[in-house]
Amino acid sequence: QVQLVESGGGLVEAGGSLRLSCAASGRTFSSYAMGWFRQAPGMEREFVAAISWSGGSTYETDSVKGRFTISRDNAKNTVYLQMDSLKPEDTAVYYCAAGPSYGVVLGFSVNDYDYWGQGTQVTVSS
Repeated sequence: QVQLVESGGGLVEAGGSLRLSCAASGRTFSSYAMGWFRQAPGMEREFVAAISWSGGSTYETDSVKGRFTISRDNAKNTVYLQMDSLKPEDTAVYYCAAGPSYGVVLGFSVNDYDYWGQGTQVTVSS
């Protein structure tokens, strides 16, 4: 079992920045691939970014590429999502997730992850 707790959400003006953190406890954090997803009201949960167990492989979806960066610190059992140049369309509840690691292969689907945090709200005002 892995327990995940997100933090760092809030209200920010368009163009601003936030850094989300996801602290993990339980089984060995470094053995898991990690992902960030988001869900806006009335929408399905969508993939944002993923990172391999070592941090050597990362991927951000096209809509956030160049603005968001995923990283992890295995010594701190924490994964981060640095969000810059935020837009109103980034408004959503953001979730971190942990799933089985397949080397550098990353999962982009909610079905690729077994454990989820409770989510943190990010609101970007125009």
